[in-house]
Amino acid sequence: LEWAKMVGGLPGLKERSNRNFEAIAQWVHRTDWVDFLAKDPVTRSNTSVCLKVVDPDVTSLPADAQAAFAKALSAGLEKGGIAYDIGAYRDAPPGLRIWCGATVQASDVEALTHWLDWAFTVAKGSLAKAA
Repeated sequence: LEWAKMVGGLPGLKERSNRNFEAIAQWVHRTDWVDFLAKDPVTRSNTSVCLKVVDPDVTSLPADAQAAFAKALSAGLEKGGIAYDIGAYRDAPPGLRIWCGATVQASDVEALTHWLDWAFTVAKGSLAKAA
């Protein structure tokens, strides 16, 4: 609670979460392979941000292969010590879940987006090799 007070209390915590979400939102809007899972912006969480892969080479795969692709994205980042537990919820469609709550720095979220692009490129390259 002392830390929460130091960052501005509830308004400060909300602002940090909003900045983190905005970092993800800007990346999503300029990135053609990913989109928000929730189509309606009103239903999007600004703390647990759920994303889906929309690249046609991936969405044309069978459902189990799409799930494997999403798992490969998160597994590659975890193996490299970059991000942990960013896979979609168990009962959700395949994708990613990024924590953007107040305990995260916006600069770290921005840095993660570059790693997400890297992981996507690696996973998609594996698709091409398998074909």
